[in-house]
Amino acid sequence: MIFLEGVVVTVFGLLFGSFLNVLILRIPKEESIVFPGSHCFKCNKKLKWWHNIPLLSWVLLRGKCYFCKEPISVQYPIVEALSAVIFALVFYKLHDISFSIISGLVFALLLGLSLIDFRYKAVPDSLNLSALSLAVISSPFVLQNFVNALLFAGAFSLLRFYVSYFAKKEALGEADIMIAATIGAMVGLKLGAVAIFLSAIIALPVFIIIREKDFEVPFIPFLALALFIVYLGEDFFSNILVKLYG
Repeated sequence: MIFLEGVVVTVFGLLFGSFLNVLILRIPKEESIVFPGSHCFKCNKKLKWWHNIPLLSWVLLRGKCYFCKEPISVQYPIVEALSAVIFALVFYKLHDISFSIISGLVFALLLGLSLIDFRYKAVPDSLNLSALSLAVISSPFVLQNFVNALLFAGAFSLLRFYVSYFAKKEALGEADIMIAATIGAMVGLKLGAVAIFLSAIIALPVFIIIREKDFEVPFIPFLALALFIVYLGEDFFSNILVKLYG
């Protein structure tokens, strides 16, 4: 039964990954996510149903449009595969189909936000608020999740004012505050702090490498990755905190 539920959750993640590609490509351009239907961006031909099978279609079409042979971005299968892996790992942790789907949606949306932030240097509120709302109901402890989200959002807001004042420029945008609230809702206050610290550690080598290049690296992908690592390794990180602080 558990195995079958795991397959269902993973397939759901794969299908959502296909939809996530639509969100990633259309929302930053303020286009409808419903109309027009799936089509080739080069020749504008409407795709047939079998052109849209997650992962499989890209392989069968050899990464090219069926009609005009324009190369299809490798982003499509990568996002679909990552989404499926996210849902599978979340189910492996929770062994609960309902909460696995909700939590999987949170992390899949964070994946989408990360890619949009990296490509467009923008974080759509629609996806950010959706991830936060789902994070609050991602476990039976909805009220505690909500309180943790508020506390983290408040802490980041206060930090934003201090950093902006001393740095003499705007620091930590509203999107970062919402991501912080999502972190608090998903893993609580202590592990949330661990996730923030871990995100800084992961980001540090990247910032060192590109510090002399004229390229702005978004921080949300690091926050999302760190949150996912801490979420999956909750027991491990909790034990470390117990050993350090009792």
